[in-house]
Amino acid sequence: MVNCDFETEFNELITRIENVFASKLSCLSAKKYLTGLISPVERKNGWQLSEALGETTPYVLQQFLYRGRFSADHLRDRLQTYVNEKLGEKDGVLVVDETGFLKQGKRSCGVKRQYSGTAGRIENCQIGVFLTYASSKGHTPIDRRLYIPKDWFDDQERCKKSGIPDTAMFQTKPEMALEMIQAATDAGVSYSWVTGDCVYGDYRTIRMWLEEQRKCYVFCVSGKEYLQEEYQKVSVSSILKNLDNQNWFLASCGDGSKSARVYDWQVLEIKIPVVEGWKRYLLVRKSRSDGELRAYVCFASEVVSVQKLVEVAGTRWTVERCFAESKSEVGLDEYEVQSYAGWYKHITFACLAHALLTYLSYCSLDAKTIAQHNPSSCSLAGFKKKRGLHV
Repeated sequence: MVNCDFETEFNELITRIENVFASKLSCLSAKKYLTGLISPVERKNGWQLSEALGETTPYVLQQFLYRGRFSADHLRDRLQTYVNEKLGEKDGVLVVDETGFLKQGKRSCGVKRQYSGTAGRIENCQIGVFLTYASSKGHTPIDRRLYIPKDWFDDQERCKKSGIPDTAMFQTKPEMALEMIQAATDAGVSYSWVTGDCVYGDYRTIRMWLEEQRKCYVFCVSGKEYLQEEYQKVSVSSILKNLDNQNWFLASCGDGSKSARVYDWQVLEIKIPVVEGWKRYLLVRKSRSDGELRAYVCFASEVVSVQKLVEVAGTRWTVERCFAESKSEVGLDEYEVQSYAGWYKHITFACLAHALLTYLSYCSLDAKTIAQHNPSSCSLAGFKKKRGLHV
């Protein structure tokens, strides 16, 4: 167990980020904002954060996000360094995925009626693409991109009002994910594996780039994806239809909320020449309840264990936990900003707050430290009563 306490670790994090800000006043506002995000407040909106911090109005914090002259990307760089030093492992896993932020109206940057996995349907929302880091010490977001739908770029006046940079161009979610993986690699984040769902697995450019870097991956792919086998292309759906029913083995891909997630699995070698010492595999997962099949394209050392491929496939679920924890504990989705820059600033602070709590949880090896700062452990009524506010 690592020895650390909340106050010491919090002050260290503030020291790490203070040179991102141009003035002491701005740095103080940053400290207040981060303090608010990890405070036991039921909702992390402007008024409640301000009340928790002793401010009479939310305007100080709002102006800090609206007009603060600091780079959210520089703040992100400090986040990655912190996570790499505190949670990093050589065998770390990068996970890519997106989450929705439900919104009303049309002013929030990038908002549109679009499919949100968070809601499970088409909703008026913003979509954020995230890169998270997972190791045996914990999991936390380390980068983020705001997805701007293509039709937004057809309305330059709307883009200007939202603060979208003139240099910004439309990018697909997989293109954003690849940029974040590349940036994390350039920043020296320690990892050996990358995983994600079929939105990213079907985008071969990510897979090809990782192979060039000699980085392993386990990506879910859809049935329509084609794999090159020697001199022919074969669809994943056709491979799944012709599986040998004798080659299944039972394995757990990690613990779920109630018990181990156990499935039947098969591993097929994809026979196409690659770099010496490396191989491509097709990992197939079958549900023991309904027989549903899920396919993963893998790239790894020729001596990799089957259990390792299964383990990395299961690591993808940590991104869902990151989203749930970040939204419930540090207000990832409770921002009131509408601008492009404001979104990046708030989201990056929320990622910093989650990283801090993740490391404190790792240090304590139990839920005690997190519970002291988890908003779900304190009702708004209780919070107001403690501070003599009207309930």
